[in-house]
Amino acid sequence: MTVLVTGAAGFIGYHVSAALLTRGDTVVGVDDLNPYYDVALKEARLGRLRQFPDFTFHRLNIADRGALTRACASNRPRRVIHLAAQAGVRHSLTNPFAYVHCNLVGHIEVLELCRHLAEFEHLVYASSSSVYGGNTKFPFAVADRVDTPISLYAATKKADELMSHSYSHLYSLPATGLRFFTVYGPWGRPDMAAYLFASAITKGEPVKVFNHGDMKRDFTYIDDIVKGVLAALDSPPQPNDGAAAHKIYNLGNHRAESLMRFIAVIEDAFGKKAKIKMEDMQPGDVKETFADIDDVQRDLGFRPETPIDVGVPRFVEWYRAYHKV
Repeated sequence: MTVLVTGAAGFIGYHVSAALLTRGDTVVGVDDLNPYYDVALKEARLGRLRQFPDFTFHRLNIADRGALTRACASNRPRRVIHLAAQAGVRHSLTNPFAYVHCNLVGHIEVLELCRHLAEFEHLVYASSSSVYGGNTKFPFAVADRVDTPISLYAATKKADELMSHSYSHLYSLPATGLRFFTVYGPWGRPDMAAYLFASAITKGEPVKVFNHGDMKRDFTYIDDIVKGVLAALDSPPQPNDGAAAHKIYNLGNHRAESLMRFIAVIEDAFGKKAKIKMEDMQPGDVKETFADIDDVQRDLGFRPETPIDVGVPRFVEWYRAYHKV
């Protein structure tokens, strides 16, 4: 099976690509290696993927008209995992056009590719827990209304879900959107909490704690996310009574962990206390996330297995090795 993975040099994209290759699939990876964070980290992930003979890579921007079609001309995928995006809530406050270009224009390019591929079977794409905005009913359920995003990033992800539903309806295109909840683990993103805290602790710099520590997150370990992505990929939704073959699921750990406890687990793993600097809530941020995963458990058998007491030490072990600290 040939699978196209967009954002293959990214955190989740790298791990998903490696899992596909390990199980025997052929992977066509694309990524533009943009400098939103350290490109050397992306190159290091790619270096590991290039060790697989069934991996090919194209450096391109998915929003460039026709770029994906040209990349897939000689090795046409039957399934697509779309993970490329301009990520980060806070960055969207200062660079909004990057989100419109990559997350909206790029997403429609993926949809257009899929509807014109011969023998196409399934699109799995990344959404985000950010779409729940300021919702106060916990845990967040897929059936909840998500029409009040509080960041541009969240708005683009909700728009991606709507565009995907319309293409599924118009062109009988099987598609599954996955709302990821605060993913962390080895080879993670430097702009995410675990990496930021680890970097500050090792350098003896202050750890910025927003909303004065009164925050909770459904921290989800990368191995659990990968299992969920592959389970979704292998189970294309079917049209039902005229409804579009489009599904949306939460992929979370189903645990709302205190941010201060998360920091404490990182401190224990390093054997070193953090210098805490309390800050006000950041614009576009949310106080709490908590995933209702009943639907994905029932339909796909998704069961997260990694609490932060297990996942965080694994991340710290990788961080020490990668940064030689």
